[in-house]
Amino acid sequence: MAGLYIHIPFCKRLCGYCDFFKTMSLRHCDDMVVALKREMEYRRDFFDGDPLTTIYIGGGTPTVYDPQVLQGLIDRAVELWGDAELGEITVEANPDDLTPDYLARLRQTRINRLSIGIQSFIDRDLQFMNRRHSAEQAIECVKEAQRAGFDNITIDLIYGVPGMSNEEWRRNIVTALDLEVQHISAYHLGIEPGTLFGKRGVIPVDEQTSEEQYLMLHRMMEEAGYEHYEISNFARSGRRAQHNSSYWHGVRYLGVGPSAHSYDGACRWWVESSIGGYIKNVGSDVIYESELLDEADCYEEYLMLNLRCAEGVNKREIERRFGEKRLKELLDLSRRFVEAGILIEEAEVIRFDRERWLVSDWVISELFGE
Repeated sequence: MAGLYIHIPFCKRLCGYCDFFKTMSLRHCDDMVVALKREMEYRRDFFDGDPLTTIYIGGGTPTVYDPQVLQGLIDRAVELWGDAELGEITVEANPDDLTPDYLARLRQTRINRLSIGIQSFIDRDLQFMNRRHSAEQAIECVKEAQRAGFDNITIDLIYGVPGMSNEEWRRNIVTALDLEVQHISAYHLGIEPGTLFGKRGVIPVDEQTSEEQYLMLHRMMEEAGYEHYEISNFARSGRRAQHNSSYWHGVRYLGVGPSAHSYDGACRWWVESSIGGYIKNVGSDVIYESELLDEADCYEEYLMLNLRCAEGVNKREIERRFGEKRLKELLDLSRRFVEAGILIEEAEVIRFDRERWLVSDWVISELFGE
């Protein structure tokens, strides 16, 4: 298995919470397409014969491009790596870009999954986050996508928004469920230093509100028949995000485009976060930095990623990959969390009680040991 991520760094507006690399200047759009194809060519040996199984076009806002431009990127990937096992092809989209005409042309491409950045069905919160669309546009664009024939749609929501009541969050979830999409990703609003919110000093909501809204989300989604399979992700049966699951389960993936990351199981690369530098130097090693992971890094990454998933960590896999000593250390460190009901230990696995996932970052850091 192998996944390809293509980063489109262009946006028409900067959202208050976003800390991904992006620019509002669209003057390099044409040059960027050429550069992305050149980087794919340069990294053509990355997968070492593994079949390409997923493509994810993210950003930024990929829908600043015409659908045929996006198809051109897919075509180049197929030329390089084949499509014998290529299944899920996702593109991120903003609701205001998904007009009936755009959706009809998108359906003529090989893109078969839409990731729509809705964030909220409350206009006040959309304005607070500096989103371009309205709540009405958000609802209508999903319905238009369904009418156009897209049957694999995921939408993003954000909770923990300052000023949003629990009842308003409940209505957000109800509205999302009424749309009957196949997948929903819901994230707690983070205030990162380099974002607009960070620069403005936006104050995060209190821990009690965070927990109440998370538990409401978890319970309502499961009652509606969605599988809570990763801390922020919910899917109908058989509709887990295949590409993102490769990140969580340590599958090799290649990222192309400025700021994109790659991973081959032993080493991590990332591309410089510069539009001009990327376009000028793509096709050489100048644009990359890398980190070789040692045994401790690999162990911590295994814990961090797998404990974010419903399956948890497999004891036998830990012993096989990292040794009996690591397994014993994990069992010792996890005991107090098992006794507290935060972690659940079963015959083969250790996993989170999904109602306690909100404290996962703290618990996982405690499990790293010394």
